[in-house]
Amino acid sequence: MKYGNLVIEKKEYVVLKRLMNLSGYYKDDTLRKSVKKLAGELETAIICDASHMYDDVIRFNTTVTIASVSGWHKTFKLVMPTDSDIKNNKISILTPMGAAVMGYCEGDTVLWEFPSGEQKLTIKKVEQENEHINLNMVL
Repeated sequence: MKYGNLVIEKKEYVVLKRLMNLSGYYKDDTLRKSVKKLAGELETAIICDASHMYDDVIRFNTTVTIASVSGWHKTFKLVMPTDSDIKNNKISILTPMGAAVMGYCEGDTVLWEFPSGEQKLTIKKVEQENEHINLNMVL
């Protein structure tokens, strides 16, 4: 990990903690495990003000390109659950893929459990779109 721990923007951290508190209610076992793993990683996360966020860190509304060691790659935008749209490559933070990459940065390697089994992913590209969510609506 480039920065040693996950890096999370302060307001996004609050939203993530609220979403994580619901994890016990998720019926899908893989999703519940992913959310619990992310919740555990948040305990040691580096929390930053928005003005101090690194450009290469994955956060809400970041476009991410990942590659697996098995050879596949995917580009998607990480979004809030209400904005999820698989057809348009918008992946919710409350999916195993979304939970796997949140707070990591370009160049990091992530080992995560998916419905198909454990996968090793490399974050190839991180693009910020300056379109971060209005968290006041969520808070």
